[in-house]
Amino acid sequence: MEIDKNVLLKQNQATEGSPAFPLQFNNQDFVKLQNYCLHQGLLFEDDTFPANSYSIGLTRNLFAQEKLRKVQWLRPPALVRNPCLFVDGISRFDILQGQKIGDCWVLAALGALTQQQQFLKNVIPKDQGFDHTYAGIFHFQFWYFGNWVDVVIDDRLPFIEGSYLSVHPRSNNEFWPPLLEKAYAKLRGSYEKLHFGFISEAFMDLTGGVQLTFNLRSPTDPLFEIMKNAALSGCLMACSTQMKKPGSQVLENGIVQQHVYAVIDATEVPYMNRKEPLIKLWNPWGTVEWNGAWSDHSVEWDQVPQSFKDKLYVNRADGEFWISFEDLKDNFSSVSVCNNLPTFLDFGTLSRNHQYFIEVPEFMTKYNVVVALMQRPANTSRSLVDMGFQIKMGRTIVHDMQLEKTRDITTCHQLKPGDYIITPMRSPQNQELKFLLRIFLRSQGDIRKPNNEFSSETTMGMLVSDPDNYESVFLRYASQNSYLDATQLQRILNDVLLKDLMAGLGTGDGFSFDSCKSLLALMDINANGKLSLQEFKRLWRAFKKYEDIFGREDENNSGFLTVSSLRRIVQETGTYVSDKVLQLLVLRYGDSTQRINFPDFVCCMFRLETMAKAFLNLSKNTGSICFTENEWMTMIMYC
Repeated sequence: MEIDKNVLLKQNQATEGSPAFPLQFNNQDFVKLQNYCLHQGLLFEDDTFPANSYSIGLTRNLFAQEKLRKVQWLRPPALVRNPCLFVDGISRFDILQGQKIGDCWVLAALGALTQQQQFLKNVIPKDQGFDHTYAGIFHFQFWYFGNWVDVVIDDRLPFIEGSYLSVHPRSNNEFWPPLLEKAYAKLRGSYEKLHFGFISEAFMDLTGGVQLTFNLRSPTDPLFEIMKNAALSGCLMACSTQMKKPGSQVLENGIVQQHVYAVIDATEVPYMNRKEPLIKLWNPWGTVEWNGAWSDHSVEWDQVPQSFKDKLYVNRADGEFWISFEDLKDNFSSVSVCNNLPTFLDFGTLSRNHQYFIEVPEFMTKYNVVVALMQRPANTSRSLVDMGFQIKMGRTIVHDMQLEKTRDITTCHQLKPGDYIITPMRSPQNQELKFLLRIFLRSQGDIRKPNNEFSSETTMGMLVSDPDNYESVFLRYASQNSYLDATQLQRILNDVLLKDLMAGLGTGDGFSFDSCKSLLALMDINANGKLSLQEFKRLWRAFKKYEDIFGREDENNSGFLTVSSLRRIVQETGTYVSDKVLQLLVLRYGDSTQRINFPDFVCCMFRLETMAKAFLNLSKNTGSICFTENEWMTMIMYC
């Protein structure tokens, strides 16, 4: 079989197989089926995933035949009087894992998914519910071997002995969790295919992204920094446990064995004159939490500044808890991180070993190439084939791996500048295998087919977004017309940039809306009340500069700068200000004790440097400026 020539597919574009135009799974058209049922006055019944034991699964013998015969398939309107797809939005707390199927890997992925709207909108279409369009039919979208597919289901849900077969919602009239999981069970083949699985597969099926798994037993990377940056950049994360003590599913410290938890956050807090790295986890059970250090009732929280405690500490029996990074390493086996990126996609078959050429243009001190290889998901009659890949520079092998019987493999590499050959491999050699190869370069380079034809477009990315990656943050928060307003800028400053500085810096109440409007005006070259990507780039880089300066001057980690510190900083910028102007700056941006916190320091420096540069440009080194009244009013009233 020849390689598919359509090698350039870009996620999120309006092309076939994208989230906007998904392929029809089993050739079922949701709109046509829904309209037919509404016109005929029928409730949809899905004959491709029927309400019987075959859809539950018969190969693993999860349930005795006697119990399977007692399964009831019920629609939501038969269960409650006012069924809803969502109640007060979508949250991980809507999800409660049942006790009949080991689907924690799916539910942990869903819990992480609810944190990221940019992922969630691709999975759950909005054109459905229990309103006047209700016809017993729903649909959900998943990434399936390089394409987004639309999976149609009916809303008959399986019950055994009066309770849900699988996931059940916390609110009895909210049905998105069991309906979405039913669609995923259909994609995988049956409900029993959800009994024990890999979080990496669930992440990819829900996002189309690339995931990496880190071993917590022997972490060789700056793993906490990776997790912290991943949390800031909107990645999905999860942690897994292994069996440590047979005979008890829950350990004395509250950790569930052979289980998967969603990672909700990663941050640092001031504690005992140091910074304590913390991880927030969520148990899909919806109950049973870690009871050691930094748990809901631990004494460690009493030693944390009240401002941090107010933002982070919650004492609630909802399955969510904080744990120190050291305790995480002691009690968990691995961390999976997934990010959704535009990618270069290369389809083909391994009837023979194909070669793919990449050029790495420059040296980097961190990972600069990510390679992800995936074989087509096995159907019910086929098993996975051993596969892997090799990377060579000339005749020198720089990466060689043992073939693994796994659906996907992802590796990170720090490659020197030069040309490389990536060769996918499989065993046995005589077995044809459809595969998907994705290559990510951190900086602009070339990816070439074996015939030396250059791709007309190369899309680059990185799995765990670097905190300096201003573009990914801008695209995540910007409106559809690719501009930021003051509200969106405030979210970035407080939720992304300021959150990363929480440990060790007294942030006060963060950036106010008025402060953000002022910062926007200072950066707004076009005076349209919005920031473009290039304008935001200037703001981002200046912010990073001020962050470094503040951290250097705040030697005692108080979260404030003194007047003398501000004087020294201003002098270093090369801007001359008199004692009178310096005193005005302190009066304007300091507190009652003449101390300046970080958000106010940023606003002060932005205005000071912007105004100084404006004067220099307008005066043309004459030492004075001549304004008309209108020019003067325009300048001072907007900035």
